[in-house]
Amino acid sequence: MTFDELLLDWRDKHGANVVPTGWSQGRATFGGLVAAMLYEKMAAEVIAESSLRSLTFSFVSPVSADAVKVEAQLLRAGRSVTQVQGQLLQNNATVLAGLASFGSGRESSVKVDTPAAPEFASPDKCIALPYIEGVVPEFTQKYDYRIARGQLPFSGTTERQLGGWVRFKDGSESTIGISHLLTLIDAWPPATLPMLKVPAPASSLTWTLELMEPLPQRSASDWWQYLAEVEQAEDGYAVIQARLWDNAGRLVALSRQMVTIFA
Repeated sequence: MTFDELLLDWRDKHGANVVPTGWSQGRATFGGLVAAMLYEKMAAEVIAESSLRSLTFSFVSPVSADAVKVEAQLLRAGRSVTQVQGQLLQNNATVLAGLASFGSGRESSVKVDTPAAPEFASPDKCIALPYIEGVVPEFTQKYDYRIARGQLPFSGTTERQLGGWVRFKDGSESTIGISHLLTLIDAWPPATLPMLKVPAPASSLTWTLELMEPLPQRSASDWWQYLAEVEQAEDGYAVIQARLWDNAGRLVALSRQMVTIFA
C-alpha cells in the first residue's frame, strides 16, 4: 500500500488499526509512521478549522507490525487553543504517547521571519542514499533521498550536519498533509549515524515538532529540503534539531529529537 492508501485506511477504521508491514526500522516500526497514526486519531478530536501548532511524542517501547489500539482524549478546548493527548497501545501497554496543541490564528505585533532554506545543489547533482539490505532500514525503500550536506551513515565523519532532498517514491501523489510531513522529516537517518564508523542501532526517545500552517499546496512526491544538526551528544544520547522546507524554500516544519545511541 502507498502512504496515501494507508491514510485512507486509518481514517475509515476510526482507530481500529493494524501497524502495516514493510515499514520496519530495526526491531521496531518506523517512528514517523506510528507518529502519523497517532496524530490522525488526535486530529479527529478537534474541528477541521483548527491549525496544528505543536506535537510532542514519547517513544515508550518498540512498536511491532501488529494490531494496535489508538486512543485520544480532548484535554481542553479553549477559545484559541485546543489540547489533545493520545496513545498507541499493543498488548494493553502504551508504546507511544503524544500531545498535540492546536491553535487558531490572531492578530499580533510580533512577527519573525523563518530561517532561509539551505543552498543545496539540485537533486540530480547530489549523492543518492543507497538501500543496503540488512544495514539500511526497510522503510527507506518508500522514499528517495539525495545527500547535499554531510556524509553517508557510518563514515566516521566529525560533521554535525546531515541533509539534502527527500520525497515519496511509493506512488503517493496527494496534496501534502501533516501526516506526510511527519514521515518526511523523520525519514532521514539520525545525524549522529555518519559520526559512527560501524553500523550500530539508534532510536528516538522523544520528539517535538512545530508545523507552519497553512501548508503549501504541493504533492507528496515533490522534492522537500531537509537539514539536521547534532546540537549535543554524550552518555549515549544526542539532541538533534532539524528543519524541512518545500522545494521553493518555504519552511514547513521544525523538529527536535532526543536520540539514543548504542555505540
